[in-house]
Amino acid sequence: MTDSTAPDYKDTVFLPKTEFPMKAGLPQKEPGILARWQAADFYTELRNRRRGREKFILHDGPPYANGDMHIGHALNHILKDTVCRTQTLLGKDAPYVPGWDCHGLPIEWKVEEQYRAKKLNKDEVPAAEFRAECRAYAAKWVDIQREQLKRLGINADWDHPYLTMDFQAEATIVTELMKFAVANPELYKKIQGQSNSYRAIVRTHNKKALEVNKKQLQALGYDEETIKQVYPPKDNQDGSL
Repeated sequence: MTDSTAPDYKDTVFLPKTEFPMKAGLPQKEPGILARWQAADFYTELRNRRRGREKFILHDGPPYANGDMHIGHALNHILKDTVCRTQTLLGKDAPYVPGWDCHGLPIEWKVEEQYRAKKLNKDEVPAAEFRAECRAYAAKWVDIQREQLKRLGINADWDHPYLTMDFQAEATIVTELMKFAVANPELYKKIQGQSNSYRAIVRTHNKKALEVNKKQLQALGYDEETIKQVYPPKDNQDGSL
């Protein structure tokens, strides 16, 4: 049998007639789906429909706001989104509040890299200015990462995220730490297992940090006697906490 006489079996296969295209075309289709969810305020509608139901709270361990999302972030947030969606389908009120860690060395290091590129010495920059730059850097990456996670289809309260650099969040953290410190006056004396390199880094900042911490505690209404329990004068002569 030659090619010219070979039967066309296509006409013998009976497939259903649908409007689904042969190709998914997800790169073009997904943005449209996400746009419809956003236009319909899908997340708020879910919360309204589940209001008053049994709560399911998933605490989001926040990523650092210091760079683009990677596969680890994607896996982490997709799994959390799946859990919250499942609990919602089970009839529970399962909000998902995304969060970002806006403090710490990962963000400070990125800002210091920018300083080094400009031949600047971070230690010569006023502390308030350095912290403001770290805050601005974190805010920039919060916005970028938020859009990247939205693109993955994560259904969350994106307009009201948890940010560790929110002043109310910072005040709450300081208040709770103060409760712990007052209940454990030997707290700082017991932290002895730190490496020498860590101590050397911290010691350069502790004298200034100590004064700032004392002022913050005073602003929160703690009296001098309570503050002395946490920061005994004799323990701070060398600038260590």
